[in-house]
Amino acid sequence: MLASELLKKFLDWMKNSRRASLHTLIAYQQDLSRFIAFLTYYKSQEPTLETLSSLTYIDLRSWLSDENEKSLNSPRRGQPRHTPDAALRTRRRRLSALKSFFRFLSRFYQMENMAPSLLNTPKTKQPLPHPLSEEAAHQLTQNIASVHDHIMEQTRDIALFTLLYGCGLRLSEALNLNWIDFRYSGLNDQGGVLKIKGKGEKERLIPMLPVVMQALLRWKSNYPQYDEKEPVFIGVKGKRLNPSVAQKTMREYRRLFGLSELSTPHALRHSFATHMMQNGGDLRTIQALLGHASLSTTQRYTLMDQTHLLSVWKKAHPRA
Repeated sequence: MLASELLKKFLDWMKNSRRASLHTLIAYQQDLSRFIAFLTYYKSQEPTLETLSSLTYIDLRSWLSDENEKSLNSPRRGQPRHTPDAALRTRRRRLSALKSFFRFLSRFYQMENMAPSLLNTPKTKQPLPHPLSEEAAHQLTQNIASVHDHIMEQTRDIALFTLLYGCGLRLSEALNLNWIDFRYSGLNDQGGVLKIKGKGEKERLIPMLPVVMQALLRWKSNYPQYDEKEPVFIGVKGKRLNPSVAQKTMREYRRLFGLSELSTPHALRHSFATHMMQNGGDLRTIQALLGHASLSTTQRYTLMDQTHLLSVWKKAHPRA
């Protein structure tokens, strides 16, 4: 069986059995397609299952070296996605894709090859979140409307960015919502609970503040041809809002109000977690609200505020 056919089966398995996100599937497909293309050139023919089973540590290192050489000669080198740190993260992802692919082949096609397990995964620094201050986040949810002139876009953006900050959602999670998703909490200005389907199709419940519900209700009153099955956030053509539109709105807002380039829609999720931490929220609760699979991911927010850490130490340590 050809490697390209095995790759398709692997991606189908990742999607249906492992419930991998769309971003993971796209990244793995690109990485492993590059790997197969390299082997096709390297071996002078498209690789098969037998070819993959006979690959050596040197063969795999040759592919990684070739990818590294291409990145060094890239005209985009030095840009945000082509820095040394970004190159390390890309290398980690490619190794993860490669090892997952070979584990799949071992499990379902009885192919044994220990070469991928001999490759060391480079260590990278865990990037710290870049939240907005409480004042800046609050002002953003009120002033984001200044980017647009049309009332529909203004109320939509206020609702979207208030939802991102008020519930700590990922942008993709917010944009995937349909009005029917609010059937459990009901659309009223008293607040409620929202059920969100996050990464890996995992569901979580998030309390909704009255201010979030009020922003959504104002947007609903300006929504063209409201229907429960329609997306909550739509563009001017009536289709589900594209993430690039929200990101462009944030870029315009940054320019108007002089914010850092690190102020992105995702920074509102970081702000949600950081501000909860600063105001006494515990890690386990914040982990559940954010939908993090690992507590270590949530622990990054403890490094953001030394004042908060010191206050906890003074309250908790017997000799403080």
